[in-house]
Amino acid sequence: MCPNCEDFARTVLLLGQLALYADMDGADLDFVEAVSPSLAVSLPEPPFGVFPDDDSDEGPAPWGDV
Repeated sequence: MCPNCEDFARTVLLLGQLALYADMDGADLDFVEAVSPSLAVSLPEPPFGVFPDDDSDEGPAPWGDV
């Protein structure tokens, strides 16, 4: 397994669990609001091939081209 695959999968799983928690009755939405941005920012670069449009010859798109 690639070095970042496990971190990427774990972080995506945590984001999904946080989203499910946020939809529960009685969820602490202050907690969700505080944790979700930090968790999203900690998401590592996705492993190559995760998204169908990956192209190994091109780097990330410049901000203006997104």
